[in-house]
Amino acid sequence: MVATVNVRQGHGGSDGSPTESPGSGDADLRFHTADQYAPTDDTKPIPIPESGYKYSYWVHIYLNITGGTFTKINNIRHYCDGDLSGWAIGTGGEVRRGNRDSGDHGCPMDSEYDLATGTPGDTGDEIEHATNGHGYYNGQTTKTADLESDTEASPATIDSTDHTVSGKCKAVVLQVKVASDATRGTKAEEQFSWKYDEI
Repeated sequence: MVATVNVRQGHGGSDGSPTESPGSGDADLRFHTADQYAPTDDTKPIPIPESGYKYSYWVHIYLNITGGTFTKINNIRHYCDGDLSGWAIGTGGEVRRGNRDSGDHGCPMDSEYDLATGTPGDTGDEIEHATNGHGYYNGQTTKTADLESDTEASPATIDSTDHTVSGKCKAVVLQVKVASDATRGTKAEEQFSWKYDEI
């Protein structure tokens, strides 16, 4: 029997101690201007700014190993199909991923989880913000990367740790950046993918 692995979102709680959602199955992600797990709630969308950019609250998405029979899981990677242009989030708009200058790009959930902040209903604080940004990425030279550059052929390494027992892997931290020339409206679903090695 292979390992039982599900996708989870960490949110709320406090620094280093997030709430895990959903309770079973896999997480469906919706970007909000609030720190919440609410994949069907569209009441706090990201506004289109008159100038500059608005941001979603950043989200921590990770794999949770809950059981099964396995010796080791490692080389955990994350990617998209390389084309998020259908979201039409404007010039300079992107889905950003927390980035480390070297090593794994993932955020350790039990020690480095950083509560998302911002102004609910208006904008989240940028991952890169000098004061209110994500503490795990703030000291890096390149604090974020464009998720579109993470493809199946060239995925981002999120966690290279050898996981030999049940527990959380490091999280990919994502945030949407919306420009003033973005197109309004609910966006089509996109699939973000994980892959890992298991023995």
